[in-house]
Amino acid sequence: MIRNFLFGLIFFILQLSVFAQTTNPYLSGGLDLGYNNGFGVQGNLSISHFAQDFPFSLRFGIEYTSVNPGNPAEARSIFINDATNGVPEKDGYIWDFRMDFLYQMRILSLYRSYLYIGPRYSQFTANFRFIDGNEFFDISSNQWGLGAGVQSNFSLTRRLDLVLTTGLDYYFLSIIEGHDTSYGPDGEIINGRRNYTYQDADNAINQPKFVVKAMMGFNYYF
Repeated sequence: MIRNFLFGLIFFILQLSVFAQTTNPYLSGGLDLGYNNGFGVQGNLSISHFAQDFPFSLRFGIEYTSVNPGNPAEARSIFINDATNGVPEKDGYIWDFRMDFLYQMRILSLYRSYLYIGPRYSQFTANFRFIDGNEFFDISSNQWGLGAGVQSNFSLTRRLDLVLTTGLDYYFLSIIEGHDTSYGPDGEIINGRRNYTYQDADNAINQPKFVVKAMMGFNYYF
């Protein structure tokens, strides 16, 4: 999935260059660290002034975030079985792919600030392990979303900026899968346990919904 996204991104940028022959486009790349439903690292690639009179810049990003995956005992009961033996351990992470339209404007006294909005695609994975209980399983969901926020740039050198970003993302409900069981937001359940519902599965794990974003990083202009 990540490789396909990168190939698609490169192809898209090459196509933009065809329409940029009468303009003066420029590229920048960035790296951000901070909070995004957990500790996250995000890489960005932006292109600006690629079309005449087009008021927005485009930014593409890939982010990895380490998150609290949810409740091991509830996840085990809803997706696996009712066993209670073993010492629970857990890990969770999210791969997040995003595109933003950025519009430059003055916010308070900050001239180099941008409003941004765009789509997101999230791949959530929760890993639960019950040591001495012989249970090791993953639960996953893939979600589309939308996000918006504010970014402010502060020049450090001619080519390097300090970047502060805040925002809010919202992700739509999607099928939650684990082992041979899945729960869908439309009520479709495959190999469900007991009378558990999608809401029960959603409550047991921490797939993204409303996500507050606060990050700091650097942007380099090529």
